[in-house]
Amino acid sequence: MVHSTISTVALSDLSIALKDKTIERANLIAERTGSLETGLAKALLIEQLESKLADNQLCRILFVKRDGSLREMWCSTNPSLCSKHIKGMGREHYGTKVVFDVEKGEFRSFRLESLVKVF
Repeated sequence: MVHSTISTVALSDLSIALKDKTIERANLIAERTGSLETGLAKALLIEQLESKLADNQLCRILFVKRDGSLREMWCSTNPSLCSKHIKGMGREHYGTKVVFDVEKGEFRSFRLESLVKVF
């Protein structure tokens, strides 16, 4: 288990400003993976994904499924693509991300620490 937490990042003369949500996610992922570096890297990937999703862009992501296999998915949260498929209140569980898989036409979720790449 990781006992330290990320609050600021400083590399020599380089300073990086992180959103509170990114720091929270980095710490959650670090606790789950046992690595602060992995936590920070994955949290920054999630921030990149959320930035694209906020702009209603279609995103291509790669993540590791629970069975260990890699899954590539084209996803979005654009209401014009997914609103007709919403059936309930849309609950997002802590530590996961819910997106609309445009190829399958269904909502899917993945664990934050499983994200490998945002294209």
